[in-house]
Amino acid sequence: MKFGPCDDFHLEVRRRADHYFSDTGRRPRGCPAMYAKTVVVLAWFFASYCLLVFAVATWWLAIPLAVSLGLSMAAIGFNIQHDAAHNAYSDRGWVNRLLAMSLDLLGGSSFAWARKHNSIHHSFANITGHDDDIDMGWLGRLSPHQRRFAFHRLQHFYIWFLYGFVAIKWHVFDDFRDLIKGRIGGHTFARPRGWNLATFVGGKMLFFSLALLLPSLFHPVWAVLVFYVLVSYVQGMTLSLVFQLAHCVEDASFPMPLEGTGRIEASWAVHQVETTVDFGRGNRALSWFAGGLNFQIEHHLFPNVCHVHYPALAPLVERTCDELGIRYFAHKTYWAALASHYRWLRQMGTALDSGNETATQSATTQSHS
Repeated sequence: MKFGPCDDFHLEVRRRADHYFSDTGRRPRGCPAMYAKTVVVLAWFFASYCLLVFAVATWWLAIPLAVSLGLSMAAIGFNIQHDAAHNAYSDRGWVNRLLAMSLDLLGGSSFAWARKHNSIHHSFANITGHDDDIDMGWLGRLSPHQRRFAFHRLQHFYIWFLYGFVAIKWHVFDDFRDLIKGRIGGHTFARPRGWNLATFVGGKMLFFSLALLLPSLFHPVWAVLVFYVLVSYVQGMTLSLVFQLAHCVEDASFPMPLEGTGRIEASWAVHQVETTVDFGRGNRALSWFAGGLNFQIEHHLFPNVCHVHYPALAPLVERTCDELGIRYFAHKTYWAALASHYRWLRQMGTALDSGNETATQSATTQSHS
């Protein structure tokens, strides 16, 4: 898969970002605000876990603590793990590698994530058959180029329920399948060895020990299983309802390679902008909790820059796009993005295969700011 030649946009937007850092004296990574957030998020996680496992004994206290724990786990993923996995947390490589393994603490695999998200998704965003993040198999249709089944006409109702099982699916199935097959979607990768394999196995053992074994020493097994599902469901739903709103909405494009050449017509940087949508940029609480992932365009253009800078970089990117005639779109609120995702699911569930081209053109040609 190749993209169009490098153009003025990528060079100009990087030049303006460099000027922002030189003019303000701020560092792209190693930010005090990120360190402070890390302390708060980890304290939230450990407090929720300890209170849930060791302190409360009534369901009416345990349920809100389980929700709190699930949200704190999502916050670790959005903020600490995500930045570290992109080498955006620190200038020191060992710090990034260590904190990226926080995903193993959450039950996922930092090794598999680096291949699935960093290498595949960021390289081939919204390209059907390449971007595994938009592939739900037969359960859902997120791209106009995917096969449609009759029951997809109901996906804008049932798919919300399935989103909650994303984390559990990672814990017990996806990571094992991918590493055994050495394949994620249509992409192969070298299976882990040595330290990477030890991290995978040790991470899974640590997670299931904390999630199931240790709590079962203090609570009935059935209660432990129920609350494992509840915590993981909250985590999975939260992750899904942030990541899906950046790419699977009406104003994101879903381009396909040109026949004969196998090349995407747009350059890589323009492709990132046109397949991605920001949302809720003025909501500081959302930006804090979601690790700046509501500034998804900026994240795709500057994945190795700490997310605390995204609110300042967004106007620079949007202005550059406007000057060069590149479509840049941002939903004003989180709820507007959620509604757009609902409409996109409904459209993909009812559109016939012959409407693929129309659906793609509709998503690509809308121009907003």
